[in-house]
Amino acid sequence: MNTPFRTALTPSTVPSFQITHPKQLLLIGSCFTEHIGQKFSERKFNIRTNPFGIVYNPISMVQCLDRISLGNQPFTPDELFENAGLWHSWDHHGRFSKPDKNEALEGINSAYQAAVDHLKKTDFLLLTFGTADVFTLRETGQVVANNHKMPGPLFAPRQLSVLEMVDYTMGVLQKIRFLNADIQVVLTVSPVRHLRNGLIENQRSKARLVLACEEICARFDHAHYFPAYELLLDDLRDYRFYAADMIHPSDVAVDYVWQFFSDTFFGEKTRQLNERIDNIRAAALHRPFYPDTPQYQAFAKTQMELIEKIRHEMPEMDFSEEAAVFQKVLI
Repeated sequence: MNTPFRTALTPSTVPSFQITHPKQLLLIGSCFTEHIGQKFSERKFNIRTNPFGIVYNPISMVQCLDRISLGNQPFTPDELFENAGLWHSWDHHGRFSKPDKNEALEGINSAYQAAVDHLKKTDFLLLTFGTADVFTLRETGQVVANNHKMPGPLFAPRQLSVLEMVDYTMGVLQKIRFLNADIQVVLTVSPVRHLRNGLIENQRSKARLVLACEEICARFDHAHYFPAYELLLDDLRDYRFYAADMIHPSDVAVDYVWQFFSDTFFGEKTRQLNERIDNIRAAALHRPFYPDTPQYQAFAKTQMELIEKIRHEMPEMDFSEEAAVFQKVLI
């Protein structure tokens, strides 16, 4: 008898929609969102990822979405604070922090306005919950997206309840649905472990996130669960699929999750187009020893023809970076 050496996960439901290249996507959530966002970006999808930077907890994600959905609430100078020579926002990841206050505010509001414009036409909203553990400012009660290494006594740590996460998330999803009636929402739980409070607390946190996603999908017809957490923890279930820190997924694991996502949400035509794009990207990344040879000249010409064929099919698709590699050789 051929006994399998793993418990493969199969999709429990087939979505009634497909994600295609012309559609617009907005991705918000933990660092795992960045991994999936990069996969979309490399394959020329029309996406915007984490306009407030990496956000780990559902409440901060809701605050981000709520402000974007309002459309007319850019950040003000008094919402920034200084620490260790940098200006920060409680709602933003540290990648927006700058030594100059005006520069920090300009970057924050530029990303905010781009997200406002993008949400109006977004077809798919992908939310990745990272942790139910949050820090609240003792003075105001505000849940912060990042503590920016400020002194611990400023914060009161706590773990969000399932009901709290569901109510907050449902509120903003209903508001977005009112603005964009056709939007579809994909919820997932990040497989990245948050070990600040230990393994047991991390598991309790993840359990609450999974239950919150289940309840949101039950209440909201246009919300769908994608099992990224279960794919890594239950399907792959091996430290081979983690990076050196034993916390984040390895490249192989991310590729596996991406393939599962592709099989779930992409049609055959989209998967074939992704493969064509992958081949062109791989060719552009190749660095020949002798680019002036007739063989490589012919290779570069063929790649340009392949690019032009996709451009003819998808005029909005940007191949400027790849085309520059081949045009440089052909000049």
